[in-house]
Amino acid sequence: MAEHRKVRMGIDVGGTHTKAVAIDNLTHEIIGKNEVKTTHDHEQGVAAGVVQCFENCLRENNIAPEDVVFVAHSTTQATNAFIEGDVAQVGVIGVAGGGLEGWLAKPQLRLKDIILDEKVGRKITIHNDFIKKKQLNNDTINASIDKLKGEGSEVIVASMAFGVDSGTEEEQIHDCAQAKGIPVTMASDITKLYGLTRRTRTAAINAAILPKMMATANATESSVRAAGVTVPLMIMRGDGGVMEISEMRKRPILTAMSGPAASVMGSLMYLRASNAVYFEVGGTTTNIGVIKNGRPGVDYAIIGGHPTYINSLDVRILGTAGGSMVRINDKEVVDVGPRSAHIAGCEYAAFTPEEEIVDPQVELIQPKKGDPDDYVVIRLASGKRITITNTCAANVLGLIEPQYFAHGNANSARKAMQPVADKLGITVEELARQILDKSFEKVNQCITELAEKYQLDHDQIKLVGCGGGAAALICYCAEKMDVPYSIPENAEVISSIGVALAMVRDVVERIVPNPTQKDIAELKKEAMDAAIGSGAAPDTIEVHIEIDSQTGKITAIATGSTEVKTTDLLAECTEEEAMQLAVDDFGPKVSDVKLAEKSEKFYVYQGTRGDRNPIRIVDLKGFIKVQCSHGAVTKCKAKDYKEVVSDMWNNLATFKTDSVLRPDYFLCVGPRVCDYSAVDLEQVLLLMDLDVMDRDPEEEIIVVASINDVM
Repeated sequence: MAEHRKVRMGIDVGGTHTKAVAIDNLTHEIIGKNEVKTTHDHEQGVAAGVVQCFENCLRENNIAPEDVVFVAHSTTQATNAFIEGDVAQVGVIGVAGGGLEGWLAKPQLRLKDIILDEKVGRKITIHNDFIKKKQLNNDTINASIDKLKGEGSEVIVASMAFGVDSGTEEEQIHDCAQAKGIPVTMASDITKLYGLTRRTRTAAINAAILPKMMATANATESSVRAAGVTVPLMIMRGDGGVMEISEMRKRPILTAMSGPAASVMGSLMYLRASNAVYFEVGGTTTNIGVIKNGRPGVDYAIIGGHPTYINSLDVRILGTAGGSMVRINDKEVVDVGPRSAHIAGCEYAAFTPEEEIVDPQVELIQPKKGDPDDYVVIRLASGKRITITNTCAANVLGLIEPQYFAHGNANSARKAMQPVADKLGITVEELARQILDKSFEKVNQCITELAEKYQLDHDQIKLVGCGGGAAALICYCAEKMDVPYSIPENAEVISSIGVALAMVRDVVERIVPNPTQKDIAELKKEAMDAAIGSGAAPDTIEVHIEIDSQTGKITAIATGSTEVKTTDLLAECTEEEAMQLAVDDFGPKVSDVKLAEKSEKFYVYQGTRGDRNPIRIVDLKGFIKVQCSHGAVTKCKAKDYKEVVSDMWNNLATFKTDSVLRPDYFLCVGPRVCDYSAVDLEQVLLLMDLDVMDRDPEEEIIVVASINDVM
């Protein structure tokens, strides 16, 4: 062991297990792993499992606390709090001016209870009060807080009409609540977007989990400090970044969906693909989302059916996975899932010793009260009950290679499935295909919808399998869809790897009609400051700007590393190696692949497919940064880029009956690939200028235009 090895620790808190991975900071090689049961019922909640797993990993791998340079964990606690209704009562103090403003704002600030699950009556109870802006002072605020506390409020929300423009009043309420020892959320802390009701509701949802999440944060941080680790404790966000635990104490809602986010970030670290559909398969659910141009698809989270202003990964959750149970009638497989083997207290047939499967008999059960009573279990001669799953079906068909976590005993699965096949009058292989076909129907529909939303061509789709159950579904689905797939090494702990290697991320959004370069520069600085506040080193931060021309919304996404920088794992590839990577990614339908342009940091390859010219941008580490189905490439000096882009804007436009489709752009500028999409040339050039203005005018940059010719 190296004398002064530096270690990154990533901990993923799942519904069943909490898993830690220790990674060498310089090489990104895995040093060790540990796994414990998630401690939902412990007095310290999931924090106890995080610390237990962390300390086990240190001890078992001889890692000194002072060698830990980064430690972060994801958490399902926010999501589970909403699912289980483990939330605090919220008191909303609304503030608005007088006259028409107050008349319009007051009903928007008066929230109803936020229903989380109507069937079982889970909700966030809301109490409301209102103070006119001119009457706002410490006395009226304290009286309002006391009134709301008397009604049962455990946490306060401060929300003022136009609070995104001036936060002074919300800060005054915040200070009064803190002085009384009551947790408080300012609506302007959560989002800078207008939309008073939605902003206030988002803040109320955040506030509802604030007390519990603060207790967890305090317990986790104190335990990590007691273990001798002095670096800041980071928490995974639902949009794929991390933030310091101090930020989580203010905005715990940002951690919703951080489990799937961790899987995605782990996949991005391990795979050389810029466009893919990631496929996280657990025992009960499968999470599916999109990676486009190296970034995961992100959208506003919907919690309990309520739209929020919280950015999180655009993840679709399917109730079919590696351990999903099978439902049948007298003729065929009816469905697969959503109940899984562990809900019924059964082992998978594929993971049951073959010698135990004696005299298997089919029984149909109701796993939970209210479920259909046609779920299959197999009763053995010993009285033990096991079940058949997607994993069993995939093992019977020989789809799972031995190195994968889902690999099991195909003979065991076959013996258990035989009586079911006999009941249906089909072969075991036909039964296995029926099982996987039912799951494929759900997966295919989901992927088709995502591909359409994110405009992924079929030849750009690659499935990336994560989670312990990945091989149970991805092989079959990829074959049916005729698309390539890959399962990263250590897929079963990919979430922990993603946490360990994640970047600090923060997002700032504003509505600014017709923004100027000054407006965008100010927003860029605000995003950088936010990322620094979340723990990023200033010199590592990059900011990506997006403009929605229809709504006037500007989004600034800042990402950066923590103070300790890491070294890339991969060695630089040669031009020939980069060419082969591009050829492999293009696939057999693309011919005449050639190097179109190159810079010190990137290779740009172009090929031919019919009348189209697909493009791949490959960096020196062999990562495919951009996949473009049809486009053009030009190299120019930085001082001349506007003329080149303008020419492409006009010459590569596609004219439709009622519209004109303009190209999207990618600039290879120094070590970065910057992407731009807008309906207005002036806005495109405005965004580009922010990235090019600080470069040497004589420096050569590469301009790639992606031609939009499909409606």
